[in-house]
Amino acid sequence: MSIKLQTYLCIAAGSALGGVGRYWFSGFIAQRFGETFPWGTILVNISGSFLIGLIAALGGPQGRWSMSPLVLQFLMLGICGGYTTFSSFSLQTLTLARQGQWLHAGGNILSSVSLCLLAVWMGYILGQWFNRSV
Repeated sequence: MSIKLQTYLCIAAGSALGGVGRYWFSGFIAQRFGETFPWGTILVNISGSFLIGLIAALGGPQGRWSMSPLVLQFLMLGICGGYTTFSSFSLQTLTLARQGQWLHAGGNILSSVSLCLLAVWMGYILGQWFNRSV
């Protein structure tokens, strides 16, 4: 099996596990606290961001645990990415800030939040238009 195929399969397996974890955890939170406010999604985003930060620190080049690139991809891109893409956004923003690239970090925050809200709104409007057209 080629390294590239092995990498894709590891990320896919991790993504599946992360997606199932997200579904279970957000449902667990919704059952406990209700669905009036999206506590499940918020807590998934917070816990996923915490987890990817922990893995990056412990498994990275300066980390306490020596992890192969394949294991890091499985954990960070696969599990954390399947669990929440907010974790990747958070880690990338932290990396920019730690490098002193405050303008880029702020731009990442501002553009990601505002453009994603704009995109979800536009997609919703388009979906409503398709619903009326049928």
